[in-house]
Amino acid sequence: MEQKIHQGRNVKRFREMLGIKQEALAFDLGDDWNQKKISLLEQKDVIEENLLKQISVSLRIPVEAFQNFDEEQAVNVIANTYSFQDFKDNAVASGFTYQPSFNPLDKIVQLYDEKISLYERMLKEKDEMMQRFENLFNK
Repeated sequence: MEQKIHQGRNVKRFREMLGIKQEALAFDLGDDWNQKKISLLEQKDVIEENLLKQISVSLRIPVEAFQNFDEEQAVNVIANTYSFQDFKDNAVASGFTYQPSFNPLDKIVQLYDEKISLYERMLKEKDEMMQRFENLFNK
């Protein structure tokens, strides 16, 4: 049995992944649109081709993504590519690297040095400002 791809649900998924609210998408689609219409659109199984093109331009996602994305297939690919054992207790980090490309202690030392340097500049500026005030009051 072939499962149909729900285009409205795909629009919703991609919109949410991008952090775009329904109101913002409605604004991009024009004056005829509002949050309620976007909500109804996201419930439709099939969306008209020209409307999908407008949404595609607004979200910067290819039309084909809305037409072809199937969450179950994506989950199956991930499940078949990475087994649970790969991630269990950090036994094997298949396809991922957990080592940073920099030494965190070096970064902390660098930030500390920058902080000290900034503090010294602030003290110097304070001293200069105090000297200016003293010169103004002594005149």
